[in-house]
Amino acid sequence: MRKQILPVILFLSSFLASAQYTETINSNRPGNSTGAFAVGNQVLQFETGAKLGNDDHSLLETDTNRFGIDYEVRYGIFMEQLEVSLKGTYLSSTEKQIIGGAEREYKFSNFESNTLGVKYLVYDPYKKDYLEKPNLYSWKANNSFNWGDLIPAVSVYAGANLLFGDNPYMVPNESSISPQLGVYTQNNWGKWVFVMNFIGDKFTSDFPTYMGIFTMTHGINNQVSVFGEVQIIKSDIYSDDFARIGGAYLFTKDLQLDASAMMNFKDTPSRWEVTLGISYRLDMHTEDEIIMEDNKKDKKEKKEKRNSELVNPDGTMNED
Repeated sequence: MRKQILPVILFLSSFLASAQYTETINSNRPGNSTGAFAVGNQVLQFETGAKLGNDDHSLLETDTNRFGIDYEVRYGIFMEQLEVSLKGTYLSSTEKQIIGGAEREYKFSNFESNTLGVKYLVYDPYKKDYLEKPNLYSWKANNSFNWGDLIPAVSVYAGANLLFGDNPYMVPNESSISPQLGVYTQNNWGKWVFVMNFIGDKFTSDFPTYMGIFTMTHGINNQVSVFGEVQIIKSDIYSDDFARIGGAYLFTKDLQLDASAMMNFKDTPSRWEVTLGISYRLDMHTEDEIIMEDNKKDKKEKKEKRNSELVNPDGTMNED
């Protein structure tokens, strides 16, 4: 019986071990949060979207129409846990204001944000699950709730904001280069994924900004997913709370389409926004280095254990 079960265990362990690399695109869109996992070594990914919105400020009596392009380029480099990225928004605004009974219109455009950074996955609780052999005798043991499922994957991010020239979206006397640090967590619960981002932005300036983003995504089927998100911004210059909802459609394993809507909860200004986006990857990934190394080690240990069990102390073969 032992001889029959062992090959099954080895096969299932090998399959689960290779499953950490996602065969489908892993996009941060839609929404504003960033997942803990990198795109994968030697994967180049493009994520972009067009957005249309409006700001209506009750105190300043301004009405501003906004059109922008969000973009992010991500590349997995050197190892599975590491990625570099360039992300930002180019925004065009048309502001109308009543001054002295007359309406005046101002148009301006520039990069609202532009950040170059590096993300590194420091802890992956799911790696152990990939390498653990399943319990072949208990469905409940493999599918019941485990308190360890509450422990998320954790990554850290370090980046630099790069804004230059006469930029209307910059605070007066703001430095052209400023730091951004973040901690990103991610829980994968079957068809549900919960992401939390904690970000400190421009914290060396006179007006630092701190953000928390909390996103829950649900996969309806293999192609369609929906999400809900809350974003909290705290700063002496601008503080706000946003809510977003939307969904994504997996067109092919390397191409995703998405749409979302956003609103806030105050009138200084009141804000709404809708977006349409697309994500595409160039997959040059060859093998999952970390998992493959552990898998080889795991196979070697299992092979040595199997050989020791098949040979009796007297040198004869065990036929059980």
